[in-house]
Amino acid sequence: MIKRTSMAKAYEFLDKDPEQNIPKLADWLEKLDKEGGIARQIPTIQKFAQDPSSNWFRLASSLWEDVDDEVRKTLFTNFVINGNLLANPKLTKNRKKYGCNIPWAILLDPTSACNLHCTGCWAAEYGNKLNLTFDELDAIIEQGKALGTYFYIFSGGEPLVRKADVIALCNKHSDCAFLAFTNGTLIDEAFAKEMLRIKNLIPAISVEGFEADTDFRRGEGTFAKLRKGMKILRQHKLPFGVSCCYTSQNYRIIGSEKYFDAMVEWGAKFAWFFTYMPVGKAAVPELMATAEQREYMYHQIRRFRQTKPLFTMDFWNDGEFVGGCIAGGRCYCHINAGGDIEPCAFIHYSDSNIRTKTLLEAYQSPLFMAYHNNQPFNQNHLRPCPLLDNPGCLSGMVDASGATSTDLEAPEDVHKLSDKCKEQAEKWAVVADQLWKEHKKG
Repeated sequence: MIKRTSMAKAYEFLDKDPEQNIPKLADWLEKLDKEGGIARQIPTIQKFAQDPSSNWFRLASSLWEDVDDEVRKTLFTNFVINGNLLANPKLTKNRKKYGCNIPWAILLDPTSACNLHCTGCWAAEYGNKLNLTFDELDAIIEQGKALGTYFYIFSGGEPLVRKADVIALCNKHSDCAFLAFTNGTLIDEAFAKEMLRIKNLIPAISVEGFEADTDFRRGEGTFAKLRKGMKILRQHKLPFGVSCCYTSQNYRIIGSEKYFDAMVEWGAKFAWFFTYMPVGKAAVPELMATAEQREYMYHQIRRFRQTKPLFTMDFWNDGEFVGGCIAGGRCYCHINAGGDIEPCAFIHYSDSNIRTKTLLEAYQSPLFMAYHNNQPFNQNHLRPCPLLDNPGCLSGMVDASGATSTDLEAPEDVHKLSDKCKEQAEKWAVVADQLWKEHKKG
C-alpha cells in the first residue's frame, strides 16, 4: 500500500508539469523498487529522462500531448505499478516457490475466427471453429493474477470479432493492462468510446508496410480500413501501436526510414517486429527472411531506436536484451482458442489444456519444464528460438515431454517443421555469432 500510494503521488507530481518532472522519474522508480524488479530498466530511463532533445524524452512527452488524461493514468497504474513494480516481486517469489516459469504476460486467443484471410497465416485455416467462453477467459485471468500476472494480450484469429467479451474482461479486471493484436479493420467509433470508458486496452495494429504490401498479404482495401481505425483512435486520444511481420518480400520497406517515419506520423507509440515463421498448413517457407535480410533488420531497428520517438522491439533480434527466448512461461505463454496452453504463439505443441489443468499445473508440465530447464537455448542470445535458431532443440523437447500438435487442420510433425527452418538457422548462425562477438566487445 505504501509503494502504491507513493507511486500514485509521484505520478500526480509528474502529471502537473511533465516536461520539468520527467527527469525525476527514474529517481522515483529506483527508490520504490526495493526488490529490484525493474532494476534493468532504470539506467535506460535515467539516460533519456535527462535529455529533452532525445527521442525517448519526445516519446514520453507525446503521451501527455496525444493520450487522454484518464487513459494515461489508468495505464500507468496498471502497467507500471500493478504489472511491474508490484507484480515482479510476487512473480519472483512464486517462481522460486513452485520451481517453474511463471509468465509476466499471457497471450490469449478468444476465438479462431477472423474477418481476413492473410497469406501464410495459420489462423486463416481454422475459421470460427474454436472459441474460449467468457468464463474460461475470466478464469485464466483470475488464476494469472493470483500468481502475479497482470498483463494480458488478446490475439486470434481476430480478437475484435469478440468485441463485447474483450471489453467486458477489461472492465472486470480493471487492475490489469490489456493489449490486442488486431488487423484494425473492426475499430469504429462505438468501440473507441468503449475503450475510453474502460481505459486499460491498447491495440497493436498489424501492418505489412504501406498499402500495396499490406493489401498483398491481407486483402485489397485492408490498408485503408486499418488507417481509418488509427484515425478514430487518434481522434479519441487513445494510444495504439503497430505490429509488423517482416518477410523476404517486405523487409526493405519494413526496415526503411520512410516506414518508421510513417508509423510515428500515424500516431503509433510502439512497434512490435516479428520475423515470418513457416508454421501451419498454409505456411509459405519462401517468405522466411534470409540471414542477410534478418541482419538488415537487426541494424535498422537499432539505428532508428536511437532517433525516432517510437518504442520498438524485435522478438528475435533483441534476444540480447531479454536473455534469449522469453517463451515457455519465462516471460509469456500462449493459450489458443481451443484452450491448449502452448509455450509460444509460434509453437503449436502442447501437453496441457486449460479445461483440464490449472495454469500452475501447465507451468509444471513436462513441456514447460523442458523450456525452464533448457533456457537459454543458446549462449548467443541473438539465436534465441528453439525452432528458428537451434535445429533439433524444439523437436527434442516435444519428443521428451510427449507433447502433441495443436494444429486443428493438419497436425504437423515437429521434425518436419524443424527441417523447414534448418537451412536458414545454419546461415543465421554464422551472421549472429559475428554480431554477438561485436556486442560482447561493447
